[in-house]
Amino acid sequence: MMLNKRDIKYKRVFVTGSFDMLHSGHITFLMEAAKYGDVLVGIGSDASILKYKGHLPVCREDERLFMLRAIRYVTSVWVNSGEGPLDFADDLEHIAPDIFICNEEQSSIDKQVLCEILHIDYIVLKRTPEPGLPARSTTKYREL
Repeated sequence: MMLNKRDIKYKRVFVTGSFDMLHSGHITFLMEAAKYGDVLVGIGSDASILKYKGHLPVCREDERLFMLRAIRYVTSVWVNSGEGPLDFADDLEHIAPDIFICNEEQSSIDKQVLCEILHIDYIVLKRTPEPGLPARSTTKYREL
């Protein structure tokens, strides 16, 4: 039996983060997330990052939006509407993705419980650099 494209349910995947100081680790994460479906990205606002992390991002939200929109693995990107570690909660409920993906460093019980309540699959990816490239993290860049 031959399947029609409309017969296949393609998943909507939500990821979130600051995505400050964009680097190869971010790209690898987005590339891995795209294997699960269309990647929808919610970024933390400048104000939320300042309040939650105690510093402004190096790249302001308009620049982070611009860069993420230019990445072929990203279907859609916006600034999350809330504040703090679950700044995306209202957005998540509104867009109702099939899957929420984060890496081990970003994983939390609160995120997992929120996904269970909203009936969203919760997937945690290992932080694995692209072969031949060094492991990257914004936290490490900030320490330089």
